[in-house]
Amino acid sequence: MSKVIERKREVVNEITKKLKESQSTIVVDYRGLDVSEVTELRKQLREQGIDFKVYKNSMVRRATAEAELTEIDQELVGPTAIAFGYDDVVTPAKVLNNFAKEHEALELKAGIIEGKVVSLEEVKALAELPSREGLLGMLANVLQAPIQGLAIGIKAVADKKEEESA
Repeated sequence: MSKVIERKREVVNEITKKLKESQSTIVVDYRGLDVSEVTELRKQLREQGIDFKVYKNSMVRRATAEAELTEIDQELVGPTAIAFGYDDVVTPAKVLNNFAKEHEALELKAGIIEGKVVSLEEVKALAELPSREGLLGMLANVLQAPIQGLAIGIKAVADKKEEESA
């Protein structure tokens, strides 16, 4: 009996650690997905460095209590899987939301973003954001525009002086 209890404690500790370390945690209901669809989802998530696990809801509730994230407990009903994203806040939401658009059986429930429980609407809004690389590209373009304008202006002045001296 004590081995079973010890194993359950290990699982709760594992979930608690993942909840605390992840930047983004998304809770989904995967009921209705067949084996090949779940395999494809796991593959897409793994390629992005996202950990995707199915745990017993009772174990997750104990872990959320330890991590002080009990607001998400109301979403832990029925078959529940959890995606843990450690590097990027947006990627887990984006991958799961895109997969849910193609496979109606996958239902996003809620999430935990940087230690704060968020609603389904907030998860979907996060999924619509561009990726980190896309945002950095936009920032680079915004920063580059004034410099580019200055360079064009300086070239125009240089060309005008060259014409005057010729």
